[in-house]
Amino acid sequence: MGKEKRLRAAIYARVSTEDQAKEGFSLAAQIDRLRSYCKSRDWEITGEYIDDGYSGRNTKRPGYRKMMQQQELWDMVVVIKMDRIHRNSKNFMLMMEDLNTNDKGFTSMTEALDTSTAMGRFVVDIIQRIAQLESEQIGERVYIGMEQKAKSNSGPLGFNIPFGYDYVDGRLLVNSQEAAIVETIYELYLGGSSMNGVADYLNSKSIPTKMGRTWGSQTISIILRNPLYCGYFHWEKYLRKGDHAPIVSKDTYNKVQERLKKRSKKKNNKNKNDLIKI
Repeated sequence: MGKEKRLRAAIYARVSTEDQAKEGFSLAAQIDRLRSYCKSRDWEITGEYIDDGYSGRNTKRPGYRKMMQQQELWDMVVVIKMDRIHRNSKNFMLMMEDLNTNDKGFTSMTEALDTSTAMGRFVVDIIQRIAQLESEQIGERVYIGMEQKAKSNSGPLGFNIPFGYDYVDGRLLVNSQEAAIVETIYELYLGGSSMNGVADYLNSKSIPTKMGRTWGSQTISIILRNPLYCGYFHWEKYLRKGDHAPIVSKDTYNKVQERLKKRSKKKNNKNKNDLIKI
């Protein structure tokens, strides 16, 4: 019989300036302990990844990113403690989903978290369920807050600043350059262009979206369907007059909704959003 293949380990160590000041948990000490741990388990170290001076609250770390890009080189990620690789539960669970998809494991030396064992997998499952509960509770609180805001008529509903406006001191103010593009979008669509056609036109003129990206039909659809552009806020069952200046008239907005309705009937689109006429 052939010799059993040794498990390949990627050891990861991280320390931020804050960690060094508070804990004295040096990179050298982490690496030394990780090497000893892998040796004791007869694991072959095929990669050592280090992030010096980086926070664990996000994934913008060169060592971490390189490690995740080189998954073909190893079978298991090994760290001293979970907070060395992530201090954010959502990022940790996203990493675990990635590892599971690629049939990779994870081990935390000091926390008995080893996905190569039944107990380790059980602990990860519990952590995942806690993270999911936390996410759902946040979602519930956000929903309640949004509904209260809609009822009380107290400002914009949402988190993203809509194209055509700037957000200043709690109010939406018209951005004249972007507003002119919104007007063009409505004019082109009413003139017979499709959403893809409108997007192609804007891209051909090198006009970027709010986020500096290229236009797509979905982005055009959002602008055409949103009553915000004729002066109203809409969220679920709530529709109310806003205190911001409209970019298009109610008549223009309603004509667009009529055309959207006709086109959706022709396509028999069962997934279309409900149209709001003012």
